[in-house]
Amino acid sequence: MVDLIITHTSAEGTLIDGTERGDGTAAILKSNGWRWGRSISAWFVPYSRDRAPKRWVIERTAAALVAEGFDVEVAVDAAPRSEGDAERDRQARSEERAAELTARAATHEQAATNAWEGVQAITDRIPLGQPILLGHHSQAKAERDQERIHCGMGKAISEGERAAELARQASQAAAATEGRNNPITVGNRVERLAADLRKHQRSLALHRASGGGVEQGAGLRLTEAIAHLSNELEFWQGVSSQQLAEGEAGDYSPATVKAGDQVMISGIWRTVVRANPKTVTVETEYSWTDRCPWHKVTDHRGAQGKQS
Repeated sequence: MVDLIITHTSAEGTLIDGTERGDGTAAILKSNGWRWGRSISAWFVPYSRDRAPKRWVIERTAAALVAEGFDVEVAVDAAPRSEGDAERDRQARSEERAAELTARAATHEQAATNAWEGVQAITDRIPLGQPILLGHHSQAKAERDQERIHCGMGKAISEGERAAELARQASQAAAATEGRNNPITVGNRVERLAADLRKHQRSLALHRASGGGVEQGAGLRLTEAIAHLSNELEFWQGVSSQQLAEGEAGDYSPATVKAGDQVMISGIWRTVVRANPKTVTVETEYSWTDRCPWHKVTDHRGAQGKQS
């Protein structure tokens, strides 16, 4: 049997090397959540790049392959890399995807244009309102023209719709990086990462309290996840701090906002009920109040309407 090597690094994610078409590995890999990457010509575990290794997937896959007679080697490097490098790679992939989708959209748009021109070339030589003359020597040709017109119009419409969809996807890919660095999005990410980190730290503390180690099993998985979350959180906290320093995000807190002031949240001015350490409580158009994290406040004005 062919030797197979399952590897994991933060930069590349989880990959398997040594598979061949028709060797029986495809069904095993699919059943364990792997996907074929056409652009990299390899099987990979989705969402494994710049994440803690999914050891349960790796171990389950290796066991299934060994059970089928394959020799399997596993090499895992769980250390997180620089989150700055990871972000630059994400941006490069988004740009590459946007360029690829734009090129594909152009191809389909040209196909739509060609189809319309083909239809026009046929209709231009048919007199306006000219019916098919049944029994006439021109009947067969007229019917062929009618069929070509019908097929050409259908192709032009379908190719145009496909071009529009690909252009939409290209626009989304191009805007991905800008959206990731929106101050509110960054604030949401910092909040989510901090919550996830606390949850994993609590789980690890309970695991250790029950006598569990960190060299294998749940302890190892939690330790690796904490390392990646800490790495991500530190980076995005730095981005958030830089945005505050450069004025891209508002530095609002109980020190600057008081009850009775107004704050803008999601484009709507809200009257402040309480300025809490982590959130601001605001009035709504209903009988209850809402609480919102400070990073979602985009503007502030005092009770007299003066903006800060």
